[in-house]
This record gives sequence, structure tokens and C-alpha cells, in this order.
Amino acid sequence: MDDLRDKYLTLINDAGDEAALEELRVQAVGKKGEISLQMRSLGKMSPEERQVAGPALNALKDEINAALAAKKSALADAALDARLATEWLDVTLPARPQRQGSIHPISQVTEEVSAIFADMGFAVAEGPQIDTDWYVFDALNIPSHHPARAEMDTFYMSRAEGDDRAPHILRTHTSPVQIRSMEKQGAPIRIIAPGRVYRADYDQTHTPMFHQVEGLCIGKDVSMANLKWCLEEFVKAFFEVDHVELRFRASHFPFTEPSAEVDIQCSWENGVLKVGEGDDWMEILGSGMVHPKVLENAGVDPKEYQGFAFGIGIDRLAMLKYGIPDLRAFFDSDLRWLKHYGFTPLDVPTLHGGLSK
Repeated sequence: MDDLRDKYLTLINDAGDEAALEELRVQAVGKKGEISLQMRSLGKMSPEERQVAGPALNALKDEINAALAAKKSALADAALDARLATEWLDVTLPARPQRQGSIHPISQVTEEVSAIFADMGFAVAEGPQIDTDWYVFDALNIPSHHPARAEMDTFYMSRAEGDDRAPHILRTHTSPVQIRSMEKQGAPIRIIAPGRVYRADYDQTHTPMFHQVEGLCIGKDVSMANLKWCLEEFVKAFFEVDHVELRFRASHFPFTEPSAEVDIQCSWENGVLKVGEGDDWMEILGSGMVHPKVLENAGVDPKEYQGFAFGIGIDRLAMLKYGIPDLRAFFDSDLRWLKHYGFTPLDVPTLHGGLSK
């Protein structure tokens, strides 16, 4: 039995790979292995002989199995060391930093505005970007001769010759959503309508496509005082100031009466806008009490209900809050402008292995 032990321990120690080790396992402790056959012969022995040979064979089997397991582990470690020695990758190096993008400033401001008005009970309403001239102009009390209805200011959809349907246009404001919401929900109602709008204009402060949010609040006792409070609370929350003065200047919009442009108190220091302090004023939005004809056109009785509406340029708010001087920077293919103001898009790998900026 000692010869059998020495034989297999030597063979196990000299095994060069796991295949050779598995072959030795079968020879030694497999079903027909030498040690297994020795254990089967115990039945032919006398009780006295079994009492001596049985424990010795069990101990031998355990020792061989332990030697097999230790050698297998040593072979696996040696194989891993050999693999690591031939590979160029250093797995101990720290991972490369992952570039992270950020939300686009227009989307961020839209979310900020929606959250602020949600705290004041305004729901978000949406509507089609291509609409009829009824919803975009007529229902809002905008007369047929108004300059906004000219083709030089508004994008009209092409019509085939003989097509007598009402003109469809790219909406010039989100006010049509107010009409559709009142038609669907009636009064009282309190909504904001953020979204894309389109006008035929392009310069540093105008683009053919931009974003607006318009608000509507209709009830039986809604007044200009409510409008003033609502806008003051919004400006303070959006620009993160504790106090701000608003100035309402008389103006004219076909869909509100009375109408007012709203200015905020501000100052400019080294090109940086500071809201709520200083002696300067800056116009940020238009507002007013909803015209009775607009309520009638939306199916709301103006003798029973009244309310206010306002419209704010989301792009303009983003420019003011984040100090972006050119509206076109939001849509320019050169994204270095947005990176300069803290809005970094994700870098996208190209087919050539570089990064598209």
C-alpha cells in the first residue's frame, strides 16, 4: 500500500496539465482504479484483516484526492500566470473616465418652468404643432389683416390646386393649446402650454423654430392681481431670488384686454445679469386678461368667467439665466458654445476611432 501511495503521489506531482491529472485520477480512484479495486477486495478478507486494511485504504484514497485537488489548483494558477505574462493589458490600471453629457438647456428650462407652475396648480397641456388658422389666429381674435398672418412672418403648409380646406400652418405660438384645452375641459381651468413654435425670422435673438410656454388661468374671480402674484412667484423661483420688482407696461395683444408687457428689475455687472436688484428694467414676457371674444370662441361664457394669460420665451429665459448671448447657439452644430456655458453633450465615437464633437 505504501508503494501504491508513493507511485501516485509521484505521478500527480509530475503531471504537466489537467488532462494528464484527470487520467491519473481515473487510474487511481476511478471506478476501475487501483485503489478502488483494492477497496472492493475488502469483502474477501477476514474481519481481522478488514479492520486493518479498511482504514488504511480510506486514508490512502483521501490523501490521493487531496493531492489531485492541490495539483489541479496549482496548474490553474500556473496557467493564469502564463496568460497574464503574455497579455499586454494591465488590469491594475484605473478605468478610463467616462464622459457624461447633460440635459440641453432648453429641455432643462422647460422642466424648471413646468415644476414651478405645477407648484401653483398649473397642469401641462399639449397640442399639435401644425394647426389650422382658426386655432392659431381666428379663435384668438387676431384679425385677417394682422401682420402676423402674412406669409413673410408665418409658415403656411403647401396646398394642391383646388384644395379648398382651411389653411394649415406651423403654429406661431402655443396659444392654440389654450383654445383646445378650454374646448375640451371648459372652465375653470389652469394650464401651461410649453412647446415648439415657428416664425420666419433669423438673427441673434430670433430663430425660425424656438420655444414658448404660455399660461392660462380662468375662473369666476380671477383678476390682474392674481396675474401679478403668479408672475412674481415664478420670477423669484426661476431666478432664485428672494425679492423682485415687476413693472407692468400697457400694451396691446388681440387676445387679451387689458394687455401688459412685464419688465423685471435687474442690473448688469461685467455682462452678468442680476435679477431683483439695481436700477435697470428688462422686458421678459407679455400678459393680460383674456379677451371675452377668445373665451366665447373656446365655448366659455365671458359673463360668468374671466382670467389671465401670459407668454414667455423659453429660449430667452435660458439665455438670461445661463448667460448665453446668442439664441442660435442652442441649435448650432458647433457645440463648443454650449460646452462653454456648462452644457456638455455626450461625445459619440466615430467609425474612424475619433470623437464627434
